[in-house]
Amino acid sequence: MARTPSFDRDTVVRAARTAFWSTGYDSASIPELEAATGLSRSSIYNAFGSKRGLFDAAVQNYLDEVVRPRLQPLIVDPVAPDALTEYLGGLSAGFARVESMAGANGCLLINTAASDIVHDSDVARIIADYRAELRAAFRRGVAARLPESAPAEHDAIADTVTGLVVAAFALVRADRDNALSLLDTARAAVAARG
Repeated sequence: MARTPSFDRDTVVRAARTAFWSTGYDSASIPELEAATGLSRSSIYNAFGSKRGLFDAAVQNYLDEVVRPRLQPLIVDPVAPDALTEYLGGLSAGFARVESMAGANGCLLINTAASDIVHDSDVARIIADYRAELRAAFRRGVAARLPESAPAEHDAIADTVTGLVVAAFALVRADRDNALSLLDTARAAVAARG
């Protein structure tokens, strides 16, 4: 009979998420994950199968608890006309706070795109799906902001905003001012036409 785990899975996954988000998949060693989660190596492997299994759980948690709640105003019906500019403003506020995870570490998935694990086809698909999810939400925000504009313009602005947000996530760790400038440019791209 298998032993029942004596830990809270959600708490462990959140702790692992923080470790992976801070240092990246490649740099997060098993001893660091043991320290972060409070689990032994054998408990990590018994509960998650591998370091990769723990990472997969952390990524799903990141999407469910960090990404999707922030995108929620952009995917509800109806989308408020200012939902996208509010999203971008909130992201800027997070980047400006050095102590925040986004301000200190950018985006877990964008960081992962720059690591060796991205060569795994499942990870590459998760990152591509994440970018598509962002773009779809941003397009809904653009359409709500500019209901009189043509769908092709909605697409073009959504593509621009998505590229600027992804670039800002990639840069915030190294160049916060430039990342904030990119978000200002994204807000201006939406506001200038509204």
